Amino acid sequence: MGLWDKEYIALCKKILTTGTEVVNRTGINTIKVPSNHFQLDIGEEFPILTTKQLFIRQAVLEMLWIYQAQSNDVRWLKERDVNIWNEWEIDDKGYWNATQMLPDESGKLVKQDVHKFFGEEYAHTIGTAYGYIVNKFQMTQNLIDKIKNHPEDRRMVMTLWQNDYLDTAVLPSCVWSSEWDVTDGKLNCWVHQRSCDVPLGLPFNVTQYSVLNCMLAQVCGLKPGTIDWSIKDAHIYVNQVDGIKEQIRRFDEQGDLPAPKLWLNPDVKDFFEFDNSRDCKDVKLLNYEHLGKIKFPIAQ
Repeated sequence: MGLWDKEYIALCKKILTTGTEVVNRTGINTIKVPSNHFQLDIGEEFPILTTKQLFIRQAVLEMLWIYQAQSNDVRWLKERDVNIWNEWEIDDKGYWNATQMLPDESGKLVKQDVHKFFGEEYAHTIGTAYGYIVNKFQMTQNLIDKIKNHPEDRRMVMTLWQNDYLDTAVLPSCVWSSEWDVTDGKLNCWVHQRSCDVPLGLPFNVTQYSVLNCMLAQVCGLKPGTIDWSIKDAHIYVNQVDGIKEQIRRFDEQGDLPAPKLWLNPDVKDFFEFDNSRDCKDVKLLNYEHLGKIKFPIAQ
């Protein structure tokens, strides 16, 4: 059975029944709960939602963009038909343009056009965020070295939140930290998320980090273990409520479907050799059944 679907739908119901509606910088209110935590056993069941379709190729390629290619260049994703970062791409003149709710002189939030200059050197990127930080501090390489050579280490942390680089990041990392450990031959991780778009971001993120865990476990001679997920500000935008209610209805009336199996090419022994082409050839979902697409709007 889909244990991830059960956790996910429980969170959605919690937000809709106990959450508080608040304003935010996007101009579209959210319904939020201040925190949430869950644990999934990746070795027992691979977490991908069945109550709606999730596109594994796009999810994996975004993860590889950050941790393998270690890139902040949106064109890398576009070349692979992954368009989830288009709204945050700095233009060729070095500006990022958006409309957001920002404080006026009196401190009141009002809708304003944003034209933030980052510099032409950041054109077509998201600035100093995500893959930029991973590359600067060689986080993936350092983590793999510790897992392989110092599995007892209690300092296996990758932290994407770096204060020195926040002002030059278009969107500071939402999933900002992960902690790792090796116990009884299994690789476990704990992921921290400062802000969570539950309908759009969370399904992608959980599947991405689960694939990352499985890939790292394979190249380090381990088995995948558990993934803990902690969220600060779990929210649903008010224009996403109808879609979430449909997903809840599917779960309540039709139930979830059996979880699929994740296949990774067993010949890959180096994380940096997993195929990151458009086809993402070294990653497959076996027997993935789902209840179809649900389209959710993006809030910028």
